[in-house]
Amino acid sequence: MDVIHVLTSSKNYPVYLGSDILENLKDHLTGYSKLWIVTNTDLKERHLDTITNHLPNIETHIYIAPNGEKAKTFEIYQDCISFGMNHGMDRHSVVLAFGGGAIGDLAGFVAASYMRGIAFIQIPTTILAHDSAVGGKVGINHPLGKNMVGAFKQPELVIYDTQFLATLSIREKRSGFAEIIKHAFISDPQFLQELMNETKSLEDLAAIPLQKFLKKGIETKANIVKQDETENDIRAYLNFGHTLGHALEAAAGFGELTHGEAVMMGIVYALNLSKQIYPFAFPYESFISWLEGLGYRWKIPANCTFESILEWMVRDKKSVGNEPVFVLLQDIGRPIRQKVNQELLRKTLLDLQDKKKE
Repeated sequence: MDVIHVLTSSKNYPVYLGSDILENLKDHLTGYSKLWIVTNTDLKERHLDTITNHLPNIETHIYIAPNGEKAKTFEIYQDCISFGMNHGMDRHSVVLAFGGGAIGDLAGFVAASYMRGIAFIQIPTTILAHDSAVGGKVGINHPLGKNMVGAFKQPELVIYDTQFLATLSIREKRSGFAEIIKHAFISDPQFLQELMNETKSLEDLAAIPLQKFLKKGIETKANIVKQDETENDIRAYLNFGHTLGHALEAAAGFGELTHGEAVMMGIVYALNLSKQIYPFAFPYESFISWLEGLGYRWKIPANCTFESILEWMVRDKKSVGNEPVFVLLQDIGRPIRQKVNQELLRKTLLDLQDKKKE
């Protein structure tokens, strides 16, 4: 088991990473009045018994949210808050976020706002959540933008049991692995090279050193969050690929594209912008070939007009003065925030657009 320590200005906490490590959970739940599990329909069928078998003898209530981004709506948020009130959750209760990124976002926001804040613990079950479970960003979507309503709320701890990753679909694996690739781009060319050399397929996770990659991704994020917990500066680097990615998610309708699918298109877009503004040596064709070998679609959907995508990008949280701000690369491992000329944005989007009719 690996232990990664996350140090922030508001709270320090451990991330436990390994297989079959849920037995550690019980020791961290003493002293709470009630347990409030927030999970989704898929996890209820697949793994709920696994976690309930590792709970102490404390009154427990389980809220089942819809799968995916459908959990991150005002309606579900209100329903979850009402669930807590109806079951007598108090300020000494703890929320257990048992699921992927969307469940962690919802449950964390519930914990941040219920009675002005109660404790919560992240128990991620996806590759994607290696990113979202760490760092304290929680929230829900608004019809006009992704993650526009939320808070910064650090968990008490993260227990990341990799046994749950074995049941992920190939689409979920690709979605999560996109965030690992993002962490490599913004942190370390050697990390990126290791990913490309050692990952030839995502079908069989046992065939790749996944825990090593997850640990490096979490350490990358923890190092940034330590310096900038509330995204006043360099934490924005973690949004590499996300300016376009969030716009594509919103334009398609939340849940139609997975987060990682959209972010991968955004990474390729940001990489192309970067190479035009900060020319640097990078084996672009080899990288694209590697992505295609892993099954990624990296071309921007043909039905996305530049005008509609720009409208979503302007609403991005990094925007300044109604102009989108991108995280670009001066080189691999050297991210920078940058406003980009609108004509270059348009030209690059059209160049990367899938010309096939959808």
